[in-house]
Amino acid sequence: MPEFFTHQDFYKYHGLGNDYLVIEPARFAESLTPAMARRICDRHRGVGSDGILYGPTPGAAPPAVRIFNPDGSESAKSGNGLRIFARHLHEHGHLHAQGHAQGSSFAMATSAGVVQARLLDGEGRVIAVSMGQVRFDSTVIPMTGAPREVVQEALAVGDRHLTITAATIGNPHCVIPVADPTPAMAQELGPLVENHPAFPERTNVQFMAVRDRHAIRIEIWERGAGYTLASGSSSCAAAAAACRLGLCESPVTVHMPGGELTITLDADYHAVMEGPVAAVHAGNFSDELLGELGLHRQG
Repeated sequence: MPEFFTHQDFYKYHGLGNDYLVIEPARFAESLTPAMARRICDRHRGVGSDGILYGPTPGAAPPAVRIFNPDGSESAKSGNGLRIFARHLHEHGHLHAQGHAQGSSFAMATSAGVVQARLLDGEGRVIAVSMGQVRFDSTVIPMTGAPREVVQEALAVGDRHLTITAATIGNPHCVIPVADPTPAMAQELGPLVENHPAFPERTNVQFMAVRDRHAIRIEIWERGAGYTLASGSSSCAAAAAACRLGLCESPVTVHMPGGELTITLDADYHAVMEGPVAAVHAGNFSDELLGELGLHRQG
């Protein structure tokens, strides 16, 4: 069996440059904590990643995952993360262990609910995930103020006046149409919007330009992670916002610095995301790091 598939402390994958570590809870006697997640994700003092997929939860059916951001907070849903988790489940036999055939379609559980994944090739290198419904309702995003649909709404950020469309797909998003989104724009304005008082649970931020009726380009600032090369949930939110604004129609190809995702939306903005997953590395933490983390391998 290839080395990547042997039982290890962590497995590293990326989706369009958005890299995650899969850590299986059954590997260690202790549960992962926010402090552990911060240290492991640290690119200088840890393994380094954009987050940790902590699962599958032992005994859970369908297979369940918790998603940790680099700052130790948890995300309810991650498109790239869920594609990665789907590939990991497929490759490591967890679908069979949970009573699922090693087939093309299966369910996964997140804190935002159950999603369906579908393998688009035999190796799990291209995966589609039904991400759920994109909603623009301020009460579920959530946003402060009167209940409303947050579409083309003014938002003051410092001395800037932005026009936003906000949405949720299990996690909050703020889509900002601009003429030319740049990394510098995302890095300057992203943290200000993420932490704006209008978003009591903070928000992910997408700066979006429309290319044509079926394509957009975005730069992304992720809640709890910062500037990011690609994001599946951000792609779903931005594509839905573009369609809601009448700028695009489904399917929408979302261009990001890390690559492209295809988002298909129905009339009620239920989103299906399609894109690649690549395996990078699998390995064990050093005894020194395990000691600092306070982790002990089972067995």
